[in-house]
Amino acid sequence: MAVQLNTLPREAVEHVCPLPHAPGAVSAARRRARDVLAGWNVCPAIVEDSLLVVSELLTNAIVHALPPAELRLSWVRGHRLSTLHVEVSDGGPALPAGQSLMGVDPDEHGRGEGIVHALATRHGIRVHPGGITRWADLITA
Repeated sequence: MAVQLNTLPREAVEHVCPLPHAPGAVSAARRRARDVLAGWNVCPAIVEDSLLVVSELLTNAIVHALPPAELRLSWVRGHRLSTLHVEVSDGGPALPAGQSLMGVDPDEHGRGEGIVHALATRHGIRVHPGGITRWADLITA
């Protein structure tokens, strides 16, 4: 379930960060996300997992997709459960379907989806006219 800006409950906060297609962009966005989560007092139990999810989704957008890319974080506090919603939108695939990156070591790539699947409570992909949005929810008590 993707959270839209105009439908966030009153207990929710949101942060949007454009991501340049440049060296160091993922680590800079991860540091920014860490600062945002600290400011929101997100439960420490999910902060490290969420930062790994952020890194994997952002890296996918930089390595495999066309610009522009954008990170959107939403923190929704509930009575019993709270949800951190992570979205990364990009301009869609950089290469035609079935074509691979030449010279890329397969041992160094391809694990991101499995990491997101293992850490997120829910995750998915939305295809839209402007590109693709990959999202993940991390839920804590």
